[in-house]
Order: sequence, then C-alpha cells, then structure tokens
Amino acid sequence: MIFREYKGSLRGSIEVPGDKSISHRSIMMGAVAQGNTIVKGFLLGEDCLSTIKCFKDMGVNINVLDQIVEIQGVGLKGLKKPNKILNAGNSGTTIRLISGILAGQNFETRISGDNSLKKRPMDRIAEPLSQMGAKIECTNKKYPPITIFPVNKIQGINYKQKKASAQVKSSILFAGLYSEDEVRINQPELSRDHTEKMFKYYGVDIETRGKEIVLNKGTKEFNGKEIYVPGDISSAAFYIVAGVLFENSHITIKNVGLNKTRTGIIDVMLKMGADLRILNQKTVNGEEIGDILIKHSNLKGVEIGGEIIPRIIDEIPIIALAAVFAEGDTIIKDAEELKVKESNRIKTVYEELSKMGAEIKEKEDGMIIKGTRKLKGTKVLSSGDHRIAMMLAVAGEKAEGITEVDDFKCADVSNPDFIQLFNTLK
Repeated sequence: MIFREYKGSLRGSIEVPGDKSISHRSIMMGAVAQGNTIVKGFLLGEDCLSTIKCFKDMGVNINVLDQIVEIQGVGLKGLKKPNKILNAGNSGTTIRLISGILAGQNFETRISGDNSLKKRPMDRIAEPLSQMGAKIECTNKKYPPITIFPVNKIQGINYKQKKASAQVKSSILFAGLYSEDEVRINQPELSRDHTEKMFKYYGVDIETRGKEIVLNKGTKEFNGKEIYVPGDISSAAFYIVAGVLFENSHITIKNVGLNKTRTGIIDVMLKMGADLRILNQKTVNGEEIGDILIKHSNLKGVEIGGEIIPRIIDEIPIIALAAVFAEGDTIIKDAEELKVKESNRIKTVYEELSKMGAEIKEKEDGMIIKGTRKLKGTKVLSSGDHRIAMMLAVAGEKAEGITEVDDFKCADVSNPDFIQLFNTLK
C-alpha cells in the first residue's frame, strides 16, 4: 500500500473498532455459559473471527450480524469434539486462552494456526496447565500445533508467573473453571485484567488482591450476559500519536476502553508532553470507558521500562515512531516480550524505521531512539504484523515523499477500517 506525505492537520471525531482482548473473551465466556450471550461492538477482525470459528467447530451456535454477536452457550461441559484441527489463524490469544478451556474437556483436541503462529512459544501455557493435571503436547515441546488430551481431573495451582502475561494467566484461569480446587496466581507486574473483570461480571467467584488473583473453589455454571465492547485503546494509540504529530491537529476518539492495565500509552504520551485529556468517563460491564481528546504537541524523549511495559507492550511500535519526532533520546527497556509477538518487534521496528532515516539502536530488551524529527519515504515491510503495518502507515503519512508498505492487509487482524478512519480526520 502506498502512503504519501500529508502536510495538513487531523480534525474531527472517530470511534475505533472494538477491543480485541474483550471480543475474544466474550466469545469464550459466552460459549461455556448457560443460555445466550449478546455482544455489542464486537471486533470483526481476523483474530476474533478465528475464535468464533473454533467454537463453531465445537458445536456452539454463534450468529454474527454487523458488530452484534449472539452466542448460544452450551455450558462448561457442553462443547463437542471437533471433526478437524481447530485453526487459530494468526491469533496467539485464541490458541493460548482456548487451551485452558480445552484442558477441561472429555475429548482430544488438536489446535494449530498459520505459519507465524507456529513460530510462537506455547510452553509458557503448557507448563502451568500441565501442573494442573492437563495433558498437553506441543511440537518440539514448544510450538503449535498443540494436542490436548482428556484427563480425569484438573487440579488447583498456586502459580508464580516468571513474566507478566495476560495470556498465560487467562489460560490458567479458564482451566480453573474446570477445577474443584482453588487457583491462585501471583504476577510479577500487573498485566491486562479483562479476564478477571469478565469472570466477575459473569458471577464467577474470583478475587484480585494487588498482584495476586484467586479463583475460589468449585466454580458453578454461570448464565449468559449482554456485553458491550468498548473501542480498543491499542487501535486508538495510532490515532493518538498521529494527532500529536500532525500540525494543528485536534481530534477526539470516542468510547475507548480505559482499563487501567491498558492505559500505559496515555501515561507515556503525557510524560512525553502530549496535550491529551480524558472526557465522559463511565463503567460498563466492569470496564472503564471514556473519550480521548488529543491536540498537536511538541514531544520530549523519555525513559520507559519496568512495571509499565506490560501496559504498553502492544503500543511500543507506535511509541517508537512518536520518539522519532521528539526532542532528545527515548530509551525503551525491559521489553524482551516484543521478540515473541507476530514479529520480533524490536528488530522489525529498528529495521523498518532505520530504512526511513530514523536513528535507532537495537538492544536485547528494547531500543534507544534519537529524536531526529524527520523521516523519508521508502519501501518498508510489515512482516505480516498488524501493529507494525499501522505504525508504518502513520510514518508514511508523516515522512517526506512516498512510502510503500508491503502486506498492509495484515492490519485487518485488529483494525480492518484503519485507512478509512484515518482519512475521515483529514
């Protein structure tokens, strides 16, 4: 896809697509609930559609009409053995979270994905699930496809996470729905807590005590609910940075999810000097929602690391672009997790922005970005990574000349309307 330098401002208001994390979890909880769940504002991105397809293949009736999804729940034990390998596509969330549910079933299941997903490590869920009594086999003991066998009992666990990961703790919690024992998880840092919030909303007996999560003994069946999915702050991040970078811009992003485990992008942008405000805050089905107002701002370099990293792990590529146009150096550290995303995002950000003239030093756990305040258009690669593709699109609109982004279609994973929404602000 071709992007040309845009010298104008961005103005107006938009609503970004629904939160990907909440959309995934709404299908999973709705499928194993009793009765119907209605989901409004569902993200019709490829990843979330992969989750729907997996549950349809296990006998769950799911109807999709625009952004409204109706799930006819079958209860915790009502899933049926699929007659083929479940396909998670490109979605790490799908394969990791659904594995927790599959661990408690009375049938054997095999789940795989595309070539990118087959390179992503699954031992991080296989290890704690095995401690709970699940029987799981990964290819080469680490990668998809995963085969999950039926067992007599899922046991409780007191699990201390080595690294903060919402996908790992969520997989454990979903498996915990099938245990009669207490499940306790201790996190090194807080990661996104949509699973915990949704469990509470559905009436599951779960408690959070700082960095500790306790799923109490003997989960009972729970009933379907109505869920509203707010706008995805990870998608909003690209428009937030664009609004800050383009001269005289003044935009509003409405009804964005403001879960405190996800708002690191707001904290980082404020630290960098962005003119950003939150308006019209409210809470719906346990999730904070509000409008984000952004104006053009002059940014300064900052150091980013430690406990904020899990709260910005998906936004680091676009933060790196913001750092290119800041005054001074920006240091990003403690972000090794970037290496096992849809691409190695440390290497990909470094390589592609360097092609455009950015001065970036690649580090084992992050990068150092010199604020040069300029880029030049050229041919760049998305590496099939939706967040890299959208970051490069914003970079292309800001860079001198013409930028060609290879395989931009991968942006459909989380924001199929990315270009259309961006253009409505011009």
